[in-house]
Amino acid sequence: MGTIGAISVYAGVGAETVTFYRLFIGAVLVAVYLLATRQHSKIFMWPGMKVLVTGAFLAGFVMFYILAMDYTSMANAVMVLYLAPVTASVAAHFFLGERLTSASVGLVGFALLGFAMMMEFNFNLSGRAEEAIGLAYAFCAMLCYSAFMLTNRSMDDRVHVFSRSGYQMLAGALCMLPLVLLESEVISGAQWGWLIAAGILPGFLAILLAVIALRSLPAATFGTLAYLEPITVVALAWILFDQGLNSLQLAGCALIILAGIAQALLLNRRSEAEEIPGVLADLDSTVSGES
Repeated sequence: MGTIGAISVYAGVGAETVTFYRLFIGAVLVAVYLLATRQHSKIFMWPGMKVLVTGAFLAGFVMFYILAMDYTSMANAVMVLYLAPVTASVAAHFFLGERLTSASVGLVGFALLGFAMMMEFNFNLSGRAEEAIGLAYAFCAMLCYSAFMLTNRSMDDRVHVFSRSGYQMLAGALCMLPLVLLESEVISGAQWGWLIAAGILPGFLAILLAVIALRSLPAATFGTLAYLEPITVVALAWILFDQGLNSLQLAGCALIILAGIAQALLLNRRSEAEEIPGVLADLDSTVSGES
């Protein structure tokens, strides 16, 4: 997932074009995979409107994130984007009945403090018009990412995760298609290489490997590993594009990442605590039946 920023910079084409080919090639490769493994029923089905709407959120957060990097640093863009997990937690508290604990509220506060540190506590953007535009795009990306997570959280379990991923990417690509056609961008051979890489790496492979990981890893482990993405992005920006951060901004990055990791651990412990009574009830019924 963390490679999309670097790939989009090297591709040198518009955000709409990168987003379209990342999602379209990813959707095609998901279909090829399902056909090759004889899982035809997961392709030829109606996924439901919620899946298609979620695909539009997916397209929005990818496109706005890429646009943000045209005006601000890659590190700033990804750190604003990664306020999405805590934003989604707050929204879920009010709209999905997923109550926040005092610890969760504290972690939201730590993430917001980390964002303020990333901004070096300077919220006066007059005279920094480009920076303000970049942060506005990053904020839009964060809102789309939050909506993407919230709608996926309330998705019908009968829609298989492979079908869900493929159709979300296809719907997102179709949302971007009119913009790509309006741009009529001329793409060189080298740029095609980067667009194909976008479809394979952060498109198809990232989603497929995430699905496989979710089958094998506990939720806390997966959630913790997911927060390696912003670290990867910051490292790539530093190494490839010399977009370094000062000590205060690095500390802000660390706060946002640690708040996200802690949030994942808290959610996993809460889900385990909720599962224990059910497991004990099943065990009691089994013992009673045997006796």
